[in-house]
Amino acid sequence: MSQQRTVAVVDDNSGVRQATQVLLDVHGFNTIGFSSAKDFLHRDASTRIDCVLLDIDLGGECGIALRRRLKAEGCALPVIFMTGLDSDAVRQEAIDAGCVDFLKKPVEPQQLLAAVAKALPAPG
Repeated sequence: MSQQRTVAVVDDNSGVRQATQVLLDVHGFNTIGFSSAKDFLHRDASTRIDCVLLDIDLGGECGIALRRRLKAEGCALPVIFMTGLDSDAVRQEAIDAGCVDFLKKPVEPQQLLAAVAKALPAPG
């Protein structure tokens, strides 16, 4: 029996966060929502997370800065960035910070599912 993979959804917009979680839940993933970088950083350390879907603009916090901090702390979780603030500069900064994919909001469901599949290859 395979274990469900867990995706952390970090987005300050509760509607986007909840809709993303429902989409992923329906497609067989466990999800945990966080409304801020601070909440994500202060999560229960025993909580298993396999992938992070991370908004870049977290209402005064920066998702890219969070990714850099995690990387500096040795965290190798795959990160998918999503943003409504798409520009070549932001895209390049996200890629440089290390991400599996970069998605422009509003994200099409199939695009999101494809990005998560890329971040979480099938076990085995």
